[in-house]
Amino acid sequence: MRHIFLDTETTGLYANQGHRIIEIAAVEIINRRPTNNSFHFYLNPDREIDPAAQEVHGISLDFLQDKPKFTEIASDFIEFIRDTTLIIHNAPFDVGFINMELGLIERQPIEGLVANIIDTLKMAKDMRPGQRNSLDALCRFYNIDNSQRSLHGALLDAQLLAEVYLAMTRGQEDLMIDFQYSGSDIAGEKSAHRPANLFVVKASDEELKSHEAYLNKMKSEKKLIW
Repeated sequence: MRHIFLDTETTGLYANQGHRIIEIAAVEIINRRPTNNSFHFYLNPDREIDPAAQEVHGISLDFLQDKPKFTEIASDFIEFIRDTTLIIHNAPFDVGFINMELGLIERQPIEGLVANIIDTLKMAKDMRPGQRNSLDALCRFYNIDNSQRSLHGALLDAQLLAEVYLAMTRGQEDLMIDFQYSGSDIAGEKSAHRPANLFVVKASDEELKSHEAYLNKMKSEKKLIW
């Protein structure tokens, strides 16, 4: 199954106030394995960047002057994400901006282009109620190295989100990874068709030791659910 992990950086917080996307990145994973296939562009927004937003991502208007506009990369972006499961942290924010950009060039909303959209922030809040669930907080919780993230950047954040999602859903492939979009409030149903002969790969001694250490860590932190 093909999953696309997406992130954007913008000129400000509110698409309905005329703010624009200035960086967009999408990272591909197929069957829970990174493919090194990605989509990444900086974009000229044709407007000023709010100082508070620039403090977050560090992208200046001068840097963006020779970059393409969204309309120039829109078709390639649509082809990259088409019919996939799109995974975004705080999806309403990015979806709102992308739909604003698509609307300006009279393209259909992103919901009509992809099979499904998963919001990892909502997932994290359901799994860790009352906890901080920012991308940085989740990286710390799942021991994912985010030391390069001194500023927000769409490509790095999409890559980190992919690692976080795989950690969040480890051991839950049957519950979360194989769901298909149904066009309703129900995420979908697992396919009833499975291969007749499954190839079983046994864990190595090193993998078994690593798994045991992971379980012991969860037990010590009182995170086991069995």
